[in-house]
Amino acid sequence: MRIKPLLTMGLWVIFLLPALGFAQATDGYSDFKKTIYTSTVESGNYTTLTSALKATDLDVLLDGDAPFTIFAPSDRAFKKLSSEKIAHLMRPENNKQLKEMLTYFMVAGSLSASKILNALVKGDGNATFTTVHGKKIKASIEGVDIVLSDGLGNKARITIADSDQCNGIIHTIDSVILPKAL
Repeated sequence: MRIKPLLTMGLWVIFLLPALGFAQATDGYSDFKKTIYTSTVESGNYTTLTSALKATDLDVLLDGDAPFTIFAPSDRAFKKLSSEKIAHLMRPENNKQLKEMLTYFMVAGSLSASKILNALVKGDGNATFTTVHGKKIKASIEGVDIVLSDGLGNKARITIADSDQCNGIIHTIDSVILPKAL
């Protein structure tokens, strides 16, 4: 793929964000009065994620004042993992592994879809972001989608972008990405 057309496409994508569904979410999740954690609980679409956040005490972090961006796997995304793997991670003795996975979904600060796209344009179609876990997460554009990739080759598409909360942003993703093999 040549870089010049990708850059041109990237600029058009930024202008077409509302038409592509990447404008501020109108799905009821955006609420500048609620925290990331409260909104994920109330939405009903992240029950596995919120249970895991609570089990690792990360619910306190995402219920606080500091801004974070979370690439939140929906319950449908977690169903792509085996129920045995999820049950294994949710055991108290595996709390460290679970916390590593969850912090890989999080970036410090507010990272909107337009900021991600801007980084993609500047990076000739690729961008990396450092997660709270300390590992890098890669972003790229596939068609009209922003796709996140982990070091294992797993990919997740942002399906709902820019659910703005009082302490950051929620981007819903359609698959679970991992910092390492679990």
